[in-house]
Amino acid sequence: MREESAALQPALHAADELTVAERSKVVSLWHERAHRLGLSERWRPDFSALSRRALSELAEQHRALYLHALPVMELLHQQILNTHSMVLLTDKRGLIMHALGDGDFLEKAEQVALKPGVLWSEDSKGTNAIGTALTEQRATLVHGSEHFLTVNRFLTCSCSPIRGPCGELIGALDVSGPQEGYHPHTMGLVRISTQMIENQLFIDEFARALRIHFHPRTELLGTLLEGIAAFDEAGRMLAANANARTLLGLSAEGRTGYSLDSLFDTDVPSLLARRGAAGTLVRLTLRSGQAVLARVESNALVHRAAAPAPQPPRRTARAAPERGATLADLDTGDPAIAAVIGKVRKVQGYAVPILILGETGTGKELLAHAIHNESERRGGPFIPVDCASLPESLIEAELFGYEEGAFTGARRRGNPGKILLADGGTLFLDEIGDMPLALQTRLLRVLQERAVLPLGTHRERPVDIVVICATHRDLKDMMHRGLFREDLYYRLNGLAVRLPALRERADLETLVARIVRAQTPSVPQICPQVLAAFRRYHWPGNIRQLSNVLRTAGIMAGESGRVGLQQLPEDFLDDLPDEDGNAPRGNGADLRSLRSSAVTAALERSSGNVSAAARALGVSRNTIYRTLRPRRSA
Repeated sequence: MREESAALQPALHAADELTVAERSKVVSLWHERAHRLGLSERWRPDFSALSRRALSELAEQHRALYLHALPVMELLHQQILNTHSMVLLTDKRGLIMHALGDGDFLEKAEQVALKPGVLWSEDSKGTNAIGTALTEQRATLVHGSEHFLTVNRFLTCSCSPIRGPCGELIGALDVSGPQEGYHPHTMGLVRISTQMIENQLFIDEFARALRIHFHPRTELLGTLLEGIAAFDEAGRMLAANANARTLLGLSAEGRTGYSLDSLFDTDVPSLLARRGAAGTLVRLTLRSGQAVLARVESNALVHRAAAPAPQPPRRTARAAPERGATLADLDTGDPAIAAVIGKVRKVQGYAVPILILGETGTGKELLAHAIHNESERRGGPFIPVDCASLPESLIEAELFGYEEGAFTGARRRGNPGKILLADGGTLFLDEIGDMPLALQTRLLRVLQERAVLPLGTHRERPVDIVVICATHRDLKDMMHRGLFREDLYYRLNGLAVRLPALRERADLETLVARIVRAQTPSVPQICPQVLAAFRRYHWPGNIRQLSNVLRTAGIMAGESGRVGLQQLPEDFLDDLPDEDGNAPRGNGADLRSLRSSAVTAALERSSGNVSAAARALGVSRNTIYRTLRPRRSA
């Protein structure tokens, strides 16, 4: 049955990939499968669910999946906000572990037991996106009456299986909502989100291996489309993600028996010798003869295997230090940034704890890393921890580590934890204001005793770390309200520095040029109209948002090599104030007005020469004509 279904739907990624007749036949096969399981379409929902304690144990059992899926789920939920939908995470059986959603729809979902702790396998619910996607092991859309149980036919659900680092099925990600609110792009968002989770799981699993991130197109490195392959110190392949298997021409199942030099035109010593500084791209050739660009990430273990050298007595096998940004690199002409750098340099070498304040996206981690890179600990590891992205049930084990068997689902050989990984270097605690009070107490003890006690053991481990913290919250106010420990506050706040928001900075053009150079070697030209728009924009996401806007614009520019207003994301343009500083109307008319005024101005500067205006804006002649046509006919 599954084979027949698969033959009819070679890639069921969206509702329109099959004809109506083909899809009808596939759904009939799904329903036949449910009938053979002894299910009835008239069955009422089974409301039996796991207890809260059992759900917590389930999260611990699937700790890595839970850890990497939750922030992605939150991002996905923001993208579908106010669509009366919900995002669900399940284990490989279809048991719902976590859900996020709009309040009104959560109430409707409760009526059919679409909630954490309930099993949504095909065995229990018949045809449904979660159960069917896990059975078919492919992304699956189930719309309205295609659900087997009658009570579920008000739903439209888009689900994609989640695979582990070695290709094994470990869970599923689903978006469910009322069928009248179905949008064809939802499945694409689910598949992208699934790939984000899978890539993070892969990188986490092989964090201490030699990893090659590669793609034939430079602009797709660092995106979800890059291939990632992991190798041990002898060059034996450990695993490859789905994109890497496709680029390398490997089967979906095959992951062993290959060596680095059988897949690429290099071996471990040669590759490490060629990798250069952090961020340097290496040109490699696949066994198919295709050229790719690659970013190579390795650790101290691999470096020792490739080129033995004496090691400092305190260093253990962990991430090798890489040359990153320095404080001088961050000084790009803004007076507020220069003042921050000046303060930091005055306390260097005095073991003064530093607290970095500022809005989200202002570059707090970049500053912390630069401080580390100019400190006496620059030869040690820099370990960042985002306290806001870690669920409270997981942060303790991730930060303090655990021994093998400390709890159900604990990794074999345990987990050293971020604090021990930072031994001899710097621990960066981002969004420290989001750390639960109980863990604040444990962190204070670590700082006082210079030792950490992993879960599941009574033996403390000595640790030598410097801690840099950052937050966008008002810690002093939290302290007065009893939400942040006073003793920890004064322990961490030796020097407090505040990074300005992007809208307050005077070095915007320098930042734009630097970000564009870092993102692609073929640097596109940024048109003056774009820079003027950047200066008017309020940048709620700060430098992180600017980087994303420039990445998208660079890709849209393509071979033209010029970024004009037409290449900017439409949501950016929708929120852009006009030239007089008036608030945007946020609609299509405003966007067209903005584009038309830009085209008109370009034509005036070029004395009516359409080709010259098109070159100035970085668009085609047809775009100029298409933009002006509605105005001329009005």
